[in-house]
Amino acid sequence: MSEINLQALAGKDSDEHKAPTAMQEVNLALKECGFGLFHFQLLCTSFFGCVSGIVVTNSAPYILPIAECDLNMNLLAKGVLNAIPFFGMILISLLAGFLTDTFGRKYFVLLGFGGLFVFTLISGTSQNYIVLITAKFFEGMLFGTSFSSLIALTAEFCHNDIRDRIMILQSSFTSIAQVITALLSWGILTQDWSVSYFNGAIVLHNWNFYLFVMSLWPLLATILYCFLPESPKYYITQQRYDEAREVLIKIYTKNTGKSVDEFQYKDLWKDKKTYAIDETPENSPNKNFAGMLTASLHNVKPMFQKPRGLYLLLFCVMSFFTLLLYNVIRLWFPQLSTIVEHYSRTDSQDLCVMLDSYTHDLALISTNVTEVCVPVVGGAATYINSMILGSACLGPVIISSVLVVRVGKKNLYIACGLISVGVTLGLRWASSKVIMVALFASDMAIAQMMVNLNQYLVVEFFPTTMRSLAIGMVMMWGRIGSLVGNVLFPILLDMGCVVPFYTLAGTMVGITFLSFVIPVKKN
Repeated sequence: MSEINLQALAGKDSDEHKAPTAMQEVNLALKECGFGLFHFQLLCTSFFGCVSGIVVTNSAPYILPIAECDLNMNLLAKGVLNAIPFFGMILISLLAGFLTDTFGRKYFVLLGFGGLFVFTLISGTSQNYIVLITAKFFEGMLFGTSFSSLIALTAEFCHNDIRDRIMILQSSFTSIAQVITALLSWGILTQDWSVSYFNGAIVLHNWNFYLFVMSLWPLLATILYCFLPESPKYYITQQRYDEAREVLIKIYTKNTGKSVDEFQYKDLWKDKKTYAIDETPENSPNKNFAGMLTASLHNVKPMFQKPRGLYLLLFCVMSFFTLLLYNVIRLWFPQLSTIVEHYSRTDSQDLCVMLDSYTHDLALISTNVTEVCVPVVGGAATYINSMILGSACLGPVIISSVLVVRVGKKNLYIACGLISVGVTLGLRWASSKVIMVALFASDMAIAQMMVNLNQYLVVEFFPTTMRSLAIGMVMMWGRIGSLVGNVLFPILLDMGCVVPFYTLAGTMVGITFLSFVIPVKKN
């Protein structure tokens, strides 16, 4: 270690100009490919993947009021059903991220969405609470398997100049998925469907058919991802240059419609000389399973060392609280909207008055064991308001796609945090249905933008060999936050309406100030 390589020092300046790394060459080749038909196919495919993910968590809140009598659910059982997909995601996040970086993105996208289709079908056949909650657990686990791969795959097919905008565009799919889910819920769950088989042994209600329809989204996502190639950057980390080159050629011909001969990088890496690959281990990974695991463990070791270890900790904390806010607002809105719909007696009644009245009545009903179970079905207003929430999230996504280039991810995140604090506090004083929906929609849109910006920062600060694991770890803590938030929210609500809203606002103040320490990284 004490010897000095004089030749390397002498040629350092010239090497910097004439020896780009393989990852830099991939980026240059992707620029040559441009933006075209392949990227439209990529975005269309990821759209079905994003809708599938929303279905995992959003389907339960819509069926809670309708299926409560069929499945004998009390308030605690409803809370567990809402939270159980996040528990499955938490358990699989780290393992899925590690294995994705080791064995490729595409395998785990197909495994995740294919399995999600199977277990969504199983949840649709549920005749009791145990089967439904078990299916929902595995749905969460399987979506957790595919999510980090979905994010990494989209990012790695885009060169640096367009990556941020493409990722923000992809994040808008979540908002569109909210609208689609609400529309399907409105169209199916308001129907009085009931079909009996085998002398009543199996009874399918409208919510069963609703889950059957929702299973089509992961099925289509699985089929569409079969037609996409593996990430060329993943191939580079495994030193599979020929396969990486073939993927780049495929993208070029599909985007431009030109022949392979016109591609400037058609002979890239053909000489198989040593490349300065800054994202691979010093020793080439073996082709066997144990060798690939060993090499991957070597790759992720720097992720827990300074400075990346501190960045990872920061992003995990930010993810915990932003996803806590986002999923509490998103998953509890249908229930809160139904409460407002049934308890609103005037056009200018305080939200907290209605919520406190509901919790008081619920406590009285729970002590009366002779009460007959009658499901409280939300009216059209609940579904329309849910669509408004999803549509409202599109605005900030479009705005941020422009501002992220000019303002930067860090500054945009801080601005979103400050706005979120004010909106969350405003919910406590919402005095009409219109104001309540507007504030919920704004809070959800801003929280979603903060979640997306946090993911983009992770993609920016962590290289290919540890990117999926980093995303998986950050999302794991975000899902822990979602789990904690959905369990604590009804408890805090029972203590008094103001308690959960003040608590949520306080957490957003904390992470907004914490985000000031994010360094500004230049490409």
